[in-house]
Amino acid sequence: MKESKISVLIADDNKEFCNILNDYLLSQRDIVVTGIAKDGLEALKLIEEKQPDLVVLDIIMPHLDGLGVLERINSLGLEKTPRVIVLSAVGQDKITQRAITLGADYYVVKPFDMDVFTERIRQMFNSTISEEPTNSKPTISVVEGSKSED
Repeated sequence: MKESKISVLIADDNKEFCNILNDYLLSQRDIVVTGIAKDGLEALKLIEEKQPDLVVLDIIMPHLDGLGVLERINSLGLEKTPRVIVLSAVGQDKITQRAITLGADYYVVKPFDMDVFTERIRQMFNSTISEEPTNSKPTISVVEGSKSED
């Protein structure tokens, strides 16, 4: 039986962050990065073209922000709607709630631990990469890195 890889699209305007995340995800045996978008409009185009399993979506991007991308994903008429992990440097409750309402599966506050992040990805798709019985209830969580007190 061929093990399928989780296809991921990264959408973030921070080129350095995209490169770090791309390199890390590419080192994983069960994840493949199918595209990187630098703004929301490019993200929508790549979502339509590549039809990834997962979109890692930054909230603050030029041309169209992450919330705008979430609003438009549902109107694309895709065969399969991708799962979405929203990234943000801010953990504001209103933004978090809006992202979840618009269909985000997880909301992750930067900086975050890459190992925990990839584990969350695997948990989202564990029915395709694990033979263990799963609890199929949708899960929403916030992964936070260490914060400094200002």
